[in-house]
Amino acid sequence: MAWWEGFDEIRLLIAADTAETGNDVGQLLSLRHPKSGNSMCCLLVNGVLQELNWFKQSYTSWFLGDYVAEDGGLYSATPVDPVFILLPIFEEARMKKGDDPGKFRLVDEIIFVEGYPRYQKLLSIAENCMQAVCEIKVGVSQGSQFSSRKAKGGSK
Repeated sequence: MAWWEGFDEIRLLIAADTAETGNDVGQLLSLRHPKSGNSMCCLLVNGVLQELNWFKQSYTSWFLGDYVAEDGGLYSATPVDPVFILLPIFEEARMKKGDDPGKFRLVDEIIFVEGYPRYQKLLSIAENCMQAVCEIKVGVSQGSQFSSRKAKGGSK
């Protein structure tokens, strides 16, 4: 039996090599596009977030060993800075109204996005991103609030 037998469709994916530090087990995540708000697909491998894009040209095929992928389409996964993906989530989470600077919130609350449960997989990444673009308030529990000044590269 050949490796491709038993599969309905075979797809080709080109992605960054993250094998140096991890186990190469990836997870597909449906996240909200930071600009359009539409659903987008990302690949999370060894703590590296990669954006998935589908490319297809007419009259192309791929030879994969003894198999021919006739439609010639290909997925490309490119590393993306998670700050850009999470920035709108941080902005919404502060609940700013008018001149009010907004609220400090727990990271668990911030990373909860209605209709997108896979954001929970980015919890550890989100905590690191918050250092760059959020004010951190340490108390009994650590609260965070998006900071326009920090996001624009102002003094910390």
